[in-house]
Amino acid sequence: MTKFDEATQAIRIDEGTYDVCLDPGYAIGGPLNGGYLMAVILRAAVDASPFEHPVSTTAQFLKAPVAGPAQVRIEPLKAGRTAAFARATLVQDDVAHIEGLITTATLHEVEPIYAEKSAYDMPSIEDCAKLPDPKPESGMNLNARMELLFDPPTIGWLKGEPSGRPESRAYFRMAEPQDPDPYVLALAVDALPPVVFSAGARGWAPTVDLTWHLRALPAPGWLTLLGSGRLVSDGWFDEEVEVRDSTGRLVAQSRQLARVGRG
Repeated sequence: MTKFDEATQAIRIDEGTYDVCLDPGYAIGGPLNGGYLMAVILRAAVDASPFEHPVSTTAQFLKAPVAGPAQVRIEPLKAGRTAAFARATLVQDDVAHIEGLITTATLHEVEPIYAEKSAYDMPSIEDCAKLPDPKPESGMNLNARMELLFDPPTIGWLKGEPSGRPESRAYFRMAEPQDPDPYVLALAVDALPPVVFSAGARGWAPTVDLTWHLRALPAPGWLTLLGSGRLVSDGWFDEEVEVRDSTGRLVAQSRQLARVGRG
């Protein structure tokens, strides 16, 4: 079991109730990363399901939970021959912090009928760049749990030279050797810095709603994350992320609505 597996572990207490312990190692300057929190919820949802994989997840982030004990409560809604539907609630101190609707199914290794190629060719890993290591007091613990190598134009904001477009692109893998799986993909879809940074904004950009789809089981190796946005307006922005595995296959896609950071 890897450290990530331990940090996302859900222990069944009774039918529909799971104890979890939210790990401070996935904090981003205080709040916990939304993708990490989804992975925690999905561990419980899949355990309670007759199917193996979380193929569609919609999460509403009502309140930011803190590191420490919490519970995931699963309410089955319907189960058919090929998919099951459930409501999942992350509860801390008897207060709902995240509400999710989760569809589970079992994916198989099959040749796709149609597979669109990536619309963007990433530079080689050797030509990509890391973000500077954060100061220990910053609380950006998430950086130590994963490796991100960025397409250089999308981190121009570090030097005060944002591209002017909401975008972020990087190669991704866990810092501890681990083949990507659906739970790693849940983290990956929310692992990039907010795309609004490249449009000139700064500060914590809290996610309000995030939906992501598991499209295929990923091959071992680096993942490629392609993030973009369509509109930044009135304190809100959207972010879409396409995740491709080491073979170039589309394995996950997401869309979220978030607040523009204040800072």
